[in-house]
Amino acid sequence: MKRLPYIDTVFFLVLIFPLFTACKNEFSGDNYVAYFGGEITNPNNRYVLLCKDDEVIDSIPLNQDNTFFKKFDSLAPGLYTFKHDPEYQYVYFDKNDSLMVHVNSKDFDESVVFCGRGDEKNNFLMEMYLKNDKDKDNLFEAFDYDVNRFNTIIDSIHKKNEKFYQTKKENIKWNDEFDVFAKASYLYPHYTKKEIYPIIHNMRTGIDVYEKLPKSYYSYRKEIDFNNESLSGFSPFVMYLNHMLNNVSTIKYHNHFTQADLELKTNINKMNVADTLIKNKVVKNKILNNIAFQYLLEDQNVVNNQEFLKIYHKYSTDNSQKNEINKIGNAIQLLIAGKKLPTVNLIDANGKKYSSDDLITNNTVIFFWTENANSHMVSVHKKVIEFKKKYPNYQFIAINLDKDDDWKKTLSKYNFTNVKEFRCENFEDIKAKWAITKIHRTIVINADKTIKNAFTNIFDVKFEENLK
Repeated sequence: MKRLPYIDTVFFLVLIFPLFTACKNEFSGDNYVAYFGGEITNPNNRYVLLCKDDEVIDSIPLNQDNTFFKKFDSLAPGLYTFKHDPEYQYVYFDKNDSLMVHVNSKDFDESVVFCGRGDEKNNFLMEMYLKNDKDKDNLFEAFDYDVNRFNTIIDSIHKKNEKFYQTKKENIKWNDEFDVFAKASYLYPHYTKKEIYPIIHNMRTGIDVYEKLPKSYYSYRKEIDFNNESLSGFSPFVMYLNHMLNNVSTIKYHNHFTQADLELKTNINKMNVADTLIKNKVVKNKILNNIAFQYLLEDQNVVNNQEFLKIYHKYSTDNSQKNEINKIGNAIQLLIAGKKLPTVNLIDANGKKYSSDDLITNNTVIFFWTENANSHMVSVHKKVIEFKKKYPNYQFIAINLDKDDDWKKTLSKYNFTNVKEFRCENFEDIKAKWAITKIHRTIVINADKTIKNAFTNIFDVKFEENLK
């Protein structure tokens, strides 16, 4: 894990010392005053978001020197996330914690370092995160091995991580509330490896090992509290549940199913298992929403979508998220080939507003980009320029999905000729009408303004078939 250079450490200490002395008397009794601040090196934008359970608690602006600071008069102890788009990480607050964080946005996760009151717990979470990330890279070949060799390797890693956890727990002496997350940070990545092994092994070697797994292979499942609401927003736990559901819901003998029907049946299986296994409404809704988002954005079979949503609504009780799922489902219904593309408002580099309907005057390819994914922005424009030469009967429209005018500065650094550039006026509107949740989406429109393919990807090897 990267450490702060000496000068940055001095900066933090200078900043924190008066903070502690000023607020020393505030930390008493039922007072839940807390502080959060830090510095963002190479910022992508001018704010940091503090969030709880996917809801924004506060938007904290960056100062001119890229530092930020916020006093919270009352902040409930628990797990939060801080976001500097497009990245995020966790931050845990105990009562009256005063945390400062240093982040370099060009190397986000590897650069996160906390200091101040409550820093040791948070640095442990970051170190555990980086250990798990490194483990994934080092285990690439292990999924090709037989189950005994695979188990030996991951068990060795698990023991090291468990020892690291135990040592930190003894030294830091954190409370039981934080221990829920600390323990989950090393347990669930281990369980995830075991869940995905049979699937990845089969994909890479062609060998089905399900029948060869030891009887005790999945014994750890008996120890898992699938209804732990505290962990419902913690990615190691949520990721494990998703992989476990993929595993137990897989249809192994499916030669008589089409691919679309197989995807539908598999995802309905996931929801059925989730409903049986998970009784806590918060956890269940979180998992159902994950399944729904993934399925609806990949499978665009209208009949299958309707059947899927019927089962989803049967099990989900989360009305707020259900509305979001409904929006995507409704948008997909409107984006069927042959229908007219719903109209959204766009803005050009001069600030002039256009209706998307007015811009489609012949065969059109619409693609998307954001400043926060620079490599994609460059590669997709280069790809479009190649296609423009090959298919001069098509116009290519680029739509920036950012919320400010900085997109023009980004474009000025490049010479993307023959591409019409616009920014969406209202992201929520384009998201609702065009089901845009991924920048890799590409939409192909006929000259008569009807949809040819609203769910393709310009980097797909078969994309060119849409232009012929």
